[in-house]
Amino acid sequence: MTDTIFSTAFRSRNIVLGVSLTAIFALASLVSLIWTPYDVTQFEIANKLQTPSATHWFGTDHFGRDILSMIMVGAQTSIAVAIVAVVIGMGLGVPLGLAAAARCGSLLDEIIMRGNDLVFAFPSLLIAIMITAVFGPSALNAIIAIGIFNIPVFARLTRGAALSLWTRDYILSARVSGKGATRISIEHILPNVMNLLIVQGTIQFSLGILAEAALSYVGLGVQPPTPSWGRMLADSQTLISLAPHMALFPGFAIILTVLGLNLAGDGLRDLLDPRLRRVGR
Repeated sequence: MTDTIFSTAFRSRNIVLGVSLTAIFALASLVSLIWTPYDVTQFEIANKLQTPSATHWFGTDHFGRDILSMIMVGAQTSIAVAIVAVVIGMGLGVPLGLAAAARCGSLLDEIIMRGNDLVFAFPSLLIAIMITAVFGPSALNAIIAIGIFNIPVFARLTRGAALSLWTRDYILSARVSGKGATRISIEHILPNVMNLLIVQGTIQFSLGILAEAALSYVGLGVQPPTPSWGRMLADSQTLISLAPHMALFPGFAIILTVLGLNLAGDGLRDLLDPRLRRVGR
């Protein structure tokens, strides 16, 4: 069974291309932990706004910093923020969704779902503004804002998928055998909705990267001197006609990473759902 899944995955163009694109930026972020072509904290004004060349493959910014090195280090920030935000969303949203489904129609279900509606009423950017107004802009606050927005996404998905399982015969058998709602949710419901959660996790991961870039762009995310793709776009906006490479390369980094994650998520959805699986896609 495992061999069949892996062989099918290798034949899926979406999964292969998506994983390849994502792996490139993940590898770049890991390499930047120990090495970058240039020091991203060192200003070299004499070399500012250089166009791409053999010395600086992606050119330099208005402070003379190497853009390739900044993109590599910025990948650390974007990936770390997105991963932690997804973990927060899944860690809190999934238990809430399971609890709501187990007690569908109860007061607990109503409280959880209305709480989800309340969070959905505030976009992640607005949540970040409110958090920043209290605690100040930082990467941690960006993670909290994105993570809070992810909670109702996973809670709704989990509840909807779990509700369709509570009427199955094997769940009724588990209830007859004396198992409680919590045990059934953990032992029988959760494993059967995990495929959906994995696919949704890749989607929220890509959205987390976009959200982190947006927050950094408006100054609410990672603060200088730590490089961030969104901050690099913000710094380039007044120099777009003079040095377009300052915007192009971080912009392409965001586009390709998000595209890779979306392709991987789409491929996983087709792979894990027998109704959508298309061998040799």
